[in-house]
Amino acid sequence: MSSDEASISLLIVDDHPVVRDGLRGMFESAPGFHVLGEAADGLEAVEKAGALDPDVLLMDLRMPGGGGVDAIAELTRRGARSKVLVLTTYDTDTDTLPAIEAGATGYLLKDAPRDDLFTAVRAAAEGRTVLSPAVASRLVSAVRAPKAAGNEPLSAREREVLALVAKGTSNREIARELFISEATVKTHLTHLYAKLGVKDRAAAVATAYQRGILG
Repeated sequence: MSSDEASISLLIVDDHPVVRDGLRGMFESAPGFHVLGEAADGLEAVEKAGALDPDVLLMDLRMPGGGGVDAIAELTRRGARSKVLVLTTYDTDTDTLPAIEAGATGYLLKDAPRDDLFTAVRAAAEGRTVLSPAVASRLVSAVRAPKAAGNEPLSAREREVLALVAKGTSNREIARELFISEATVKTHLTHLYAKLGVKDRAAAVATAYQRGILG
């Protein structure tokens, strides 16, 4: 067995070239890791994950041209073997919870020490969940004290989906316009229905206008 075959293969996903270069250098200088490639957004990540079949994707969340949560959801829908370890600067509820719900194996912040990152990637490759302390405490709080229906703010992508729904756009057309799958559109709709405390498209649009979410 070669060293590459014995090592953990990685795909680095981040819209900043400097970050990708830094992560590539860090992992390629450490034993037990092999960087297969890089992607600058979620759409490219899904495409390259299918082509390269890495053990672990190191995934940023907020990227122009395709965010991390949508990419994670699409990889989950496709039944991808690769595990996703989120590595981002954001630890708000609107970032962490959707990422975990979409299927991320772990969630770390970019200020994590080098050794913690190596340990997290090894754990993710084995399918074990690794969460930064800040994220873990947020998840525990969310489980112990779930928000009342209708009070949680919509994510930016959920607002995009809702605005298209208000124009009478079908799920298929929304998927095409936002470069996501129809399954992901349905997931966003389910989440925004729950947040608005409604059960269908018409009620969602009416409630959104009433609350000023749609101008």
